[in-house]
Amino acid sequence: MYIKKINFVILAALVGLFFQSCSGKEAAGAASGKQAVQPGAAAQTGTARYTDDGKRIITMGTWYDRFYVSKHTDIHDDPKMAQEDTAQMRLDKMREVEKKYNIVFNYVNLTFEGVWESINGSVASGAPDVDIYETDLQFGIPAILHNYAISLEEMGLGNTDVFGSQNVMRYLALSGQDEVYLFAPSSSGGTNAYVLAFNMDMIKAAGLANPQDLYDKGEWTWEKWREYLKILTKDINKDDEIDIYGYGGWWTNLLTNLLFSNYTGIATGRTEGLSSQATREVLEFINTIYNVDKTARPWDGQNWEINNGLYADGLLAFWIGADWIFNQYGGENLPFKIGVVPWPRGPHGSLEENRHSQPAGNWYFIPKGVENPRFVYDVIFDWSNWYNGDTSIGMDNAWSKRMYLTDRNFAYASMMASKPGFDVFDSLGTGFNLTELIVGQISPNQLIQNYKQPIQDALDNFFK
Repeated sequence: MYIKKINFVILAALVGLFFQSCSGKEAAGAASGKQAVQPGAAAQTGTARYTDDGKRIITMGTWYDRFYVSKHTDIHDDPKMAQEDTAQMRLDKMREVEKKYNIVFNYVNLTFEGVWESINGSVASGAPDVDIYETDLQFGIPAILHNYAISLEEMGLGNTDVFGSQNVMRYLALSGQDEVYLFAPSSSGGTNAYVLAFNMDMIKAAGLANPQDLYDKGEWTWEKWREYLKILTKDINKDDEIDIYGYGGWWTNLLTNLLFSNYTGIATGRTEGLSSQATREVLEFINTIYNVDKTARPWDGQNWEINNGLYADGLLAFWIGADWIFNQYGGENLPFKIGVVPWPRGPHGSLEENRHSQPAGNWYFIPKGVENPRFVYDVIFDWSNWYNGDTSIGMDNAWSKRMYLTDRNFAYASMMASKPGFDVFDSLGTGFNLTELIVGQISPNQLIQNYKQPIQDALDNFFK
């Protein structure tokens, strides 16, 4: 088994460690004691709980109401039920799972605050409140760092779906961890990637190869993109004013994606990465396209929206794209064809290792102390596979797919969403931003010197 590592530690998640010092306080509505999570009369053997007639009780600890579990008998038990056919499939799957495993499966709403209180209290004591936690990454990451979770490898899942086709489950690997602990239903994933979009008509008119073809051949690099930007930046009226720029978009997304594409980060662990050679290359490349080649549209700090939407007027060759951006500014109704492609590979990047998107949503982990954790995983796996492997039903991405216009575009976006990374340079409270760099007021080296120590101080504060 080969695990693609995610260079990823959510520093903001460590704020959750604050709750360690609050274990004696009552979180509103929190249910951290065992009495709150034992449904009905039950006997307990070790950490496992059973009904009087011998069925094992599997309990999920989460922070919102879940549907459909054992206590639900009708699809309308979910007040927000919107699609009757898929709701019935979910309910039918619950009945099937109950019979197959001879279990009762329910959840307990621990509340958002109560999730960490339960983890930090019960798992630390060796007697977890629940069999599986569903958490926001704010609490999932500290749980992993505290060694509270059982790895997927320990459960013998190395050659299963979660590390293979991921038709049902996907995983999230953390830097500094040799094994994987977090997993989630693949159907809960979206196309939350910021792709590099381009005007296909401009590419063809200039006689350039489709960037998608270059990516598929492993030839889509920073240098190749730079060549394209130079060719596609044009003064159409010959008045010494640029009319069409090679690139335009939010600097935040540009920076994050170029960091991913060069397999580096600014704030992904205990030591700042701003001064690393790989990050320096990212800053120098951004400086090049803005201030040397002048192929990136000058930043408009007064109107963030215009930095994203000018492509619709045919004024950008490349821009940052996403399904919501195409929906807001136009895609299917524009007079030119749109293509999307993963970001080009930097000199320190790797087609195998590069990350492509920010992780989102909730993730599961099975806490240490749970009896027969593989059994628990199998129950959750089957329960999550309510669509019986038919991803055309389970992956409800019809709207997103329409926004991406073509199957090829959507395939790239989906691939990018399936390979998340993370960098919290913008969440450390240091005031870090690139505006002075991209408007030519400071050099990459000056930017590094200005923010290197503040970022390191912020990291030290998180990890103290």
